[in-house]
Amino acid sequence: MPPFRRPNKGGRDVDPSTANQLTGAQAGGLLAFAGVLWVFYFAIIIVAIVAYWKVFTKAGEAGWKCIIPIYNVIILLKIVGRPWWWLLLMLIPFVNFIILIIVMNDLSKSFGHGLGFTLGLIFLSIIFYLILGFGGSKYVGPGGVAAAPAYAAPMPPAYSPPAAPPPAPPMAPPSA
Repeated sequence: MPPFRRPNKGGRDVDPSTANQLTGAQAGGLLAFAGVLWVFYFAIIIVAIVAYWKVFTKAGEAGWKCIIPIYNVIILLKIVGRPWWWLLLMLIPFVNFIILIIVMNDLSKSFGHGLGFTLGLIFLSIIFYLILGFGGSKYVGPGGVAAAPAYAAPMPPAYSPPAAPPPAPPMAPPSA
């Protein structure tokens, strides 16, 4: 037996330089599997973009703003009523999880939903973004506070208790 060959379990000699190579069928199978994964991955990305686009549109923002990285987070913070510098907080490890939970809660409130919907946005984001975008949810305002109307009717004057009677005029001294 030549020194560069070793027997394998089947009893046949195996060349060590080719022992870890794939056959054509194995390589083709891996490529097909990778292709299916890429198609699935891009389908999820397209669905997410459509969902975010609809949410942005319902909130009164242009849908294309959801496609631009970093800018879309600034717009999302505007939609939920948070300052832009919260984006910087999202860059801090572990703090970003807390900030993201707060933003998702505010987004849920901005569309009139509660804690259960917030949990859905945290754990099943794409599904709940689709529900926000295509469902019957209406944008209430940043953080769930309704926006003030452009013109408000004048308020009636506030109640004030009746005025105290005027003091009695001083009495004239008795004449003699």
